[in-house]
Amino acid sequence: MNSIESLSRRAAPACDFWSVRSVSELSERITVRDDVAEPPWRQRDAGVMVQVMREGALGYAATTDISEGGLRRAFAQALDLARASAGRGVFDHRQVDMPRPVGSYRSPNQRPAHEVSLADKFDLVRGVCAGAKVSDAIVDRAASLWTTHTEQVLVTPDGGKVEQVWDFVVPLITVVASAGGDTQTRSAAGQYNGFCQQGGLEVLDRAGFHDDGPRVAREALQLVAAPNCPTGEMDLLLMPDQMMLQIHESIGHPLELDRILGDERNFAGTSFVSLDMFGSYRYGSPLLNVSFGPDVTAQFASFAWDDDGAAAEREWIIRDGILLRPLGGTLSQARARALGRDLPGVSTSRASSWNRAPIDRMSNLNVEAGDSSLEQMIGSIEHGVLMRTNSSWSIDDSRNKFQFGCEYGQMIRGGQLAEVVKRPNYRGISSQFWRSLSMVGNADTFQVMGTPYCGKGEPNQVIRVGHAAPACKFDRVSVFGGAK
Repeated sequence: MNSIESLSRRAAPACDFWSVRSVSELSERITVRDDVAEPPWRQRDAGVMVQVMREGALGYAATTDISEGGLRRAFAQALDLARASAGRGVFDHRQVDMPRPVGSYRSPNQRPAHEVSLADKFDLVRGVCAGAKVSDAIVDRAASLWTTHTEQVLVTPDGGKVEQVWDFVVPLITVVASAGGDTQTRSAAGQYNGFCQQGGLEVLDRAGFHDDGPRVAREALQLVAAPNCPTGEMDLLLMPDQMMLQIHESIGHPLELDRILGDERNFAGTSFVSLDMFGSYRYGSPLLNVSFGPDVTAQFASFAWDDDGAAAEREWIIRDGILLRPLGGTLSQARARALGRDLPGVSTSRASSWNRAPIDRMSNLNVEAGDSSLEQMIGSIEHGVLMRTNSSWSIDDSRNKFQFGCEYGQMIRGGQLAEVVKRPNYRGISSQFWRSLSMVGNADTFQVMGTPYCGKGEPNQVIRVGHAAPACKFDRVSVFGGAK
């Protein structure tokens, strides 16, 4: 049987540059709700995306026909698109030195999901769901396990070939409690799957999945009985499962270089960040250090090469509060240079599937740990609130003004944790908020998390993103929650 490499090299046309990216993905999701097993969901998806560069323009075409004839037809379609757009684009892509990578990457995987029977996986998830039935006030409970195995091959001219294999695990526990005319939802790490990592079923051990049902249920009951979060200006202590969303919306999206260059303007908005800010703009307090970490073991968006073939290396995005580099891949960096801005970027051109072209995406975007313990941060707060686990978000189209809601809050009074509060929310402006960062948690508060649901682009691409962070304290934040 001919390999995708040999087929690609035979089918490739004469042009300035070409690439073939083959993706095969197998996903399985198992859910038990109120002790009743739902039908297992399985999906296999496979196909190829070809790219050509001709007369300074790029053309793309995707196909599920992974034969030499199918590739030739896809290449012909991509060439037609490149010819049609030649001379009409905002940038001449002949200025780009496209990568020609060689190598391989594989996720760590100690306990492959496919080696465990479907019955055993259902038994596992059923036990987690049963553990959440701690009271008659628990009116709905569900546990699920979502696993994905992805194999990707990227072939480029002059012997370029990269093979990458990923395994993804997404556990979820959600519990609903109802009493006294109120209903509250609590999840293990977010209703949008905050605890996601690469690996096998050992990820479940790191998530505490097996024994977490009772804890989630008890906290749902606490929320039903809790008062609403008070409204006012106070100190805010965010735990990692909310820091994840804060990083994502107010650092990740505004720093994507294609968005800064205007690509998302008619769909998801622009950015308050401009090209001249890099290297000098104070994005946050001197305690803010943000890294692009594609090499973090087991994090959800770890890889060795991006989907344009650029080698992935760890880089500082923000250092000591100063904005250093955008989240821009090979093509966006070249576009910025053409505008007179020679910006250092990162290897973060990614596509969500075989039928999407790569665009600039945040990948593993992490706030680095500081030196404060959780006890020290709590002890420093005279009047404030601790918030966990995102439940809602809203941010303007320049990724600047925002308001976020959390599932679970706990007041801090006189340096001590006090009563639980429900419906905790806070608002701010991105740069002002990050400049109010006054304490950063140490490694003991640091958690590696992620989400499978980052949307961007036209046509839309929903992609996996990793975020890791410690607990962080912010001073004098506008908090609200319905209490008078």
